[in-house]
This record gives sequence, structure tokens and C-alpha cells, in this order.
Amino acid sequence: MTTVEVVEKKQNYTSVHEAVKAGDVEQLALMIKSGAGVNDVDVVHKFTPLHCAAHSGSLECLHWLLWHGADTTHVTVRGWTAAHLAAIRGQDACMQALLINGVNTEAQDDRGCTPAHLAAAHGQSYTLQTILRSGANVNVSDRNDWKPVHYAAFHGRLGCLQLLVRWGACIDDVDNNGNLPAHLAAVEGHLHCFKFLVGKMASVTHTLKARNDQGETPRDLAEQFFKDNILQYIDGMEKEGEHPEAQEVLAFPAHDAAFKGDLLVLRRLVKSGVININERDDKGYTLMHKAAEQGHIHCLQWLIEMGADCDITNDAGETPKDVAKRCAHLAAVELLIPRTGDSNSSDEELDANNIKFFERHGVEGSTDSKEDLTLDEAEKRNARIRAYHKIQELQQRLEIAYSNYRQLGGITEEERKMKREERKAEKAVRELEAQLEYERVRREKLESQLDDYRAEISHLRESLEKTCIPSAVPMEAEAIAKSCKDKKKIKKQPACSPGGVFVRLR
Repeated sequence: MTTVEVVEKKQNYTSVHEAVKAGDVEQLALMIKSGAGVNDVDVVHKFTPLHCAAHSGSLECLHWLLWHGADTTHVTVRGWTAAHLAAIRGQDACMQALLINGVNTEAQDDRGCTPAHLAAAHGQSYTLQTILRSGANVNVSDRNDWKPVHYAAFHGRLGCLQLLVRWGACIDDVDNNGNLPAHLAAVEGHLHCFKFLVGKMASVTHTLKARNDQGETPRDLAEQFFKDNILQYIDGMEKEGEHPEAQEVLAFPAHDAAFKGDLLVLRRLVKSGVININERDDKGYTLMHKAAEQGHIHCLQWLIEMGADCDITNDAGETPKDVAKRCAHLAAVELLIPRTGDSNSSDEELDANNIKFFERHGVEGSTDSKEDLTLDEAEKRNARIRAYHKIQELQQRLEIAYSNYRQLGGITEEERKMKREERKAEKAVRELEAQLEYERVRREKLESQLDDYRAEISHLRESLEKTCIPSAVPMEAEAIAKSCKDKKKIKKQPACSPGGVFVRLR
């Protein structure tokens, strides 16, 4: 871009807020340098540039503003911080950046709503999940004692309702009028939310008979506001004594429709706002995954036209294209290939001089799929290049800062940790060496005792030999004397003729 083009582009912006909305970080920097304030407030909505960045999804400008000291606590006329606006608009990448910079997720607007309330009310389930992962209270109350589950039920946001329940939200809590979330779903006729809540409550009968402070049950509210679908469902349960939708998939109806290829039901659920188009089930599958698994091309085409993200991965790390490939649906694979990031580029080395590495990679949670900004692909690529160069610059500055710190005698946390580990290792070595020395001394003592025992055995053997030789002579003499006696006895016997018989005569 030439200098003339830069000047002309700069003249198109009457305020720093417009530059932020357009995602033009270069003009933002120039205008701030020229005297504009990083926390300037517009006249109409009392938005600061940070509010505009969070609202429009201008992530690069938002990072730049945070780096240059933008105030994350400043509120609009309705008491909204930048985090509230990111939650309303579902700008999850901006929400993540704000959370990393320490934004308060418990900040309340004029009605006592936190970002979690607003994300649930507007069906921004992915951003709601980001907020909950940061440690936000899933059961926080506004000034009317509405929890996020009340907002999700009242506005028919089934995906957010499911997410909140999985995160431990209490669906049997009442507001300051005694209304359960089921009461609010019945008032507005959100049948899928009502079914889900009834199925999750401990007692179906207790839920249907529960009365608010005015003594009204869900049936009473459905009759009052002419919600025939709710009434038919309650009548069916009371008549059959069980859930009439026993065979129906209640938890994720849009996923079931996408799996079956029922485009009419899918279109109705998504367009009515009951389901976010990038909603994920308990295994991380989106509507795109379900349609790709069965090869429903018409559902895939419609989801793509509606702006569904083709690069979200399930819990197994598969994109819809991977699922279609695994299930051998070649037509679905061909449809999804041009709309997914380059899956092979992640295995190659990053080269800052190669522009293809800065093309769209489809990173989940990024602003790739956001259409709020008017940036073309070239401008988005240039933004990624600038961000990468900023990383390199900051890494170099960090190394210089570490070097200066060390030269001044300082020690980093990493070095302190290494020293602790070295001291621990040295202590272990000393203990092992002491144990080895103890064993060596013990071995030498045992060897000395063994030598003494061997000498004593040798001495005993010599003594035994000396005592055994004299005793052998008397024994031999006794044997000889005994032999002689036996011979004398033999000689004194009278001689007789062999075979002779003595006969006495009368």
C-alpha cells in the first residue's frame, strides 16, 4: 500500500472507533499516536475503542488496545463492559483475549447480568463455555434472581441450557417470583427446552405441579399465553403416564435431524434460535459432523451457506471432513475440502517468508469464521503476518530483558526453579552417598567378623585332630587283647572224633 493510499484510507475514518470497527490496526496506531485517546468514548453508546473491538470481533485491534493500556472496566450506558459485548456477539476469540488480560467475568451490568447471563440469553454456547472454563459461577444471579439457566430457558437456547446443566447449573432454583426455568420455557412456548428441563428434573410430577408465587403451574402459564405445543405435551404425559417422546432424541434434536438428513426440522431449529449452528453435543460433534457422517449433502450445503464452521473438531480431534472421509462419503469430502484449513501445513516448518503459511488455518475459537469485519482474505493474511512479526519482536525484547536482568544480578523464576531442583538433586545425592558409606562400613564389619569366624573354625579343627590321635591306641590294644582271649577259649575245648558216638555197656 502506497503512502497516498494510506493517507486516503486514514481520511475515511472520522474517529478511532471507526478504524477499530474496520479492523485497521495500522490506522488505529497512527490515530492514537496523533493524539486520539485509547479510552475515548463515543457520544451515542458510550463505547470505548475496546468496546468496539469486542463488539465487531476486531481481534488484532483488541490486542493492540490491551497492550497499550485500554481500560477493561469501563462501562457503556447499560453498564456493559467489553466482556459483556463479546458475550452478546459470541466473539469467543475476543473473550479469550480479555480473560487472559484479567477481565472480571463476574462484572454486572445495570440489571445485574454477567457475561454468562448474556451469552446464555443470546445462544452463544461456545463463548459461554469459554466463560465457564475461566472459573465463572454457573449459578450467578442477577437482580431478579435469574440464573443463566433462566435466561437460556426463557429465550429458548437449548444448546446453552444443555451446557449449563453439564456444568452443574441448578434447574430447580427459582427466581424472585418463584419461577423455575421450566415455568419460563412454558411461558414462551419453547417445547424442546421444556422437554429437556422436565426430563432432567428429579420428579416429573413435581415439575408439572410446581407453582410460582402467584400459584401458577407451567400448564397455567401455557394456557394463559396460548402455547398449545406445551399444553399438548403436558396432556400427553398426563394421559400416557410417561414421556410421549420416549423414542425422541431430546437432548440434541438438531443433531438428530442432521443425522437423519431432515433439513426442514434442522432449518426450523437453527433459524428459530433454539440451536446455535455450531452447537456441539456431549462428544463434541457439531451439526456438520452429523450430516457429514451420513453424507447428507443437502444438509451440508445449507449449513455452509448459513456460515457453519467447517473446522471445529470433536473430542476425537476430527473435523467434519475427517468424519466424511472415515465414513467414505466422497461427495461430502469434495464439498468440504475447499472450505477447510490446510490440514497438511501444520506438519511443515513455519516460514515467515512463505505467505501460504499465513492463509486461513481454521483454528477453533479464532475469528476466521466471523463475518462481522469487512476484511478480505488478503487483509486477514496481512494481519496474521503482523501478529507473527509481533511475536518475533516480543521474543527478542524478552531475551534482551532477561539478559539485562541477569547482568544486574537478578534471577528469573525459571532459574530459581532450576536452582531448587538442583538443590533437591544434590540433597538426594548426598543422602545416597551417606547411605552408600554406611553400607560400605557395614560390609567391612561383616567381612571382619567372617574372618574371625574362619580363624576360629581353623583353630577348632586343629584341636580336634590333636585330641583324636591318642585315644586311638587304647582302642587298638583292647581289640588285640579281646582277640587273644577268644583264641585261648578255643584251645581249651576237648578233642573229639568227627562223627563218633559214645556207647555205654551193661
